[in-house]
Amino acid sequence: MKVTEHIKKANGNTQFSFEILPPLKGQHIQSIFNNIDPLMEFKPPFIDVTYHREEYVYKELENGLLKKQVVKKRPGTVGICAAIQNRYNVDAIPHILCGGFTKEDTENFLIDLDFLGIDNVMALRGDAVKTETYFKPEKEGHVYASELVSQITELNKGRYLDEELKNTSETNFCVGVGAYPEKHMEAPSLDSDIHFLKKKIKNGAEYIVTQMFFDNKKYFDFVDKCRSEGITVPIIPGLKPIATKKQLNLIPHRFHVDLPEDLILEIVKCKNNEQVKQVGIEWCVTQSLELQKAKIPVLHYYSMGKSDNIKTIASKVF
Repeated sequence: MKVTEHIKKANGNTQFSFEILPPLKGQHIQSIFNNIDPLMEFKPPFIDVTYHREEYVYKELENGLLKKQVVKKRPGTVGICAAIQNRYNVDAIPHILCGGFTKEDTENFLIDLDFLGIDNVMALRGDAVKTETYFKPEKEGHVYASELVSQITELNKGRYLDEELKNTSETNFCVGVGAYPEKHMEAPSLDSDIHFLKKKIKNGAEYIVTQMFFDNKKYFDFVDKCRSEGITVPIIPGLKPIATKKQLNLIPHRFHVDLPEDLILEIVKCKNNEQVKQVGIEWCVTQSLELQKAKIPVLHYYSMGKSDNIKTIASKVF
């Protein structure tokens, strides 16, 4: 079932969803199930599965020359989605990136998802890899997420890259895209960010999931701004409870997110990360209850592979 259909079916009730990371290379699928199992009591209509592109490292050979080696630390997004749908009978939403994909790779990825009966995809540009200062697309790949959305929309119309293909089947993907209530780190302004967000919607995206934020006013202001610009699709808030003191510096730096001063002060007073975790849970519960009261259709939680704090939050909200 499509995300938009899940929202319509809920009749105004706020639903719970979450996002997981594929396990590190060499780990078993059971590590995924161990983190999903405790959250199933809250009846998520869908679960997102991130995609992690290949990166490169250079290893020095005995002769002193460097050898370029491909490293993929978190494989298996497609297989994990299939396993989730089979085990839990809920919709799994794979993330698909511009980075690391040619247009042909993208088409083949989507064909595999269609064969598996997956109805939703999250279309993202993706970040630059560690060896890049700025994002670089593949030679025959997409530069922007809006272009990726267009390719998915074309496949939904039965239009493949090979123009000679006739009478081909149409896919039926519901496409989600990301958005940034406090603007993307590379964007010159929030207005320019929303301009390109509108382009993704125009090209066929049907819902939006936001980057994490810790001040609900930022989300509500962002939604108001989007609505004033004619964006009418559901805007699902992404939430993440802070769990360590290190994240006080890491989150603003990596995600261009401002932390409220009250939250910072509470965390600074903590003597250990267990206390930080409790502060993060309480803050996220307060955020969630306010959003639920505002009749937000879905609250989406970034679990980062750990479910204990998300379960505590969900038990107090849903």
